[in-house]
Amino acid sequence: MKKILALLLALSMLLCLAACAGTTTAKTEETKTETAKSDKDYEIVVVPKDASNPWFVRMDTGVKEYAAETGLNVYQKGTDVIDATKQAQLVQDLIAQGVDAICVVPVDPESLEPVLKQAREAGIVVIAHEGASLTNVDYDIEAFSNSGYGAFIMDNLAEAMGEEGLYTTMVADVTNASHNEWADAAVAHQKEKYPNRTLLEEEPRVESHDNGDTAYNVAKELFKKYPDLKGIMGTSSFDAPGIARAIEELGLIDKAFTSGTGMPADNAELLKSGVVKSLTLWDPAIAGKAMISLALKVLNGEQIGASVDLGVDGYTAMTFREGSTTVLEGEGWVVIDAENVDSFGF
Repeated sequence: MKKILALLLALSMLLCLAACAGTTTAKTEETKTETAKSDKDYEIVVVPKDASNPWFVRMDTGVKEYAAETGLNVYQKGTDVIDATKQAQLVQDLIAQGVDAICVVPVDPESLEPVLKQAREAGIVVIAHEGASLTNVDYDIEAFSNSGYGAFIMDNLAEAMGEEGLYTTMVADVTNASHNEWADAAVAHQKEKYPNRTLLEEEPRVESHDNGDTAYNVAKELFKKYPDLKGIMGTSSFDAPGIARAIEELGLIDKAFTSGTGMPADNAELLKSGVVKSLTLWDPAIAGKAMISLALKVLNGEQIGASVDLGVDGYTAMTFREGSTTVLEGEGWVVIDAENVDSFGF
């Protein structure tokens, strides 16, 4: 009889524990449901290098468009000048504010590392743009790979030159890593795709020192020294405009050509006059949208795989840079020509 009573007591206790566990689980799930955030609950802030530079005013245009299109609480907040210390302080203020994600274009990546570490320790998602060297980020977005961008500039120059003729390359300085990577990739692409074009062996690479007047003077001497020279590829945003001045002054319009990186507003007249057929760049408005899109994916726990679609042009097949698990590269370059130069607003 005692054994039966003991068995009944044990069974009763087990049933009670199961009921309590079920209640606890139900409450836990209910709590999760109550505390889980939807996209519209997130606060995502884009921090540019500064708020007044036309480049980042254009980025703010993209951020505002994203907010209007989605109804999400996303906005841009920047300092009044480009200042690494002020930017770090702004990020600290956003940490204290308790935002969900910070999308940042760093002024000085190294000096920003400590405050970004604080942000991540506080549970804030950190997405960077043009911050490939950063370690305290979830991910960094680059508009393109250096090799892809160099090949793209070469395609534009090849089209202007009719895919034939003698050309050379111009960089700010031979010590500028990105410019030389673009130029190296461009030359490799030319050799593979445009057999009727030839690199100027005597001077395959010249320098502008990031100065439009220097680019003009160097180009002018090159065209005089090598009458068969038909094209100069630029990398610095000062190169193509300076080269174009030399082409115009020497009466070589439609005989000699240039293409490269350039700001739309600064080169509108050159493009409309036909001295320069096209320039290339990436659109900061689209880059801003891409950062926000990636932040949302991370906030929602989505797996960031080998190919990432951020839903904006140029960023629909993002892939990791070779050897990196945080730097994602797209194909976000755009062609600027006489027809669209006035549409950018910067």
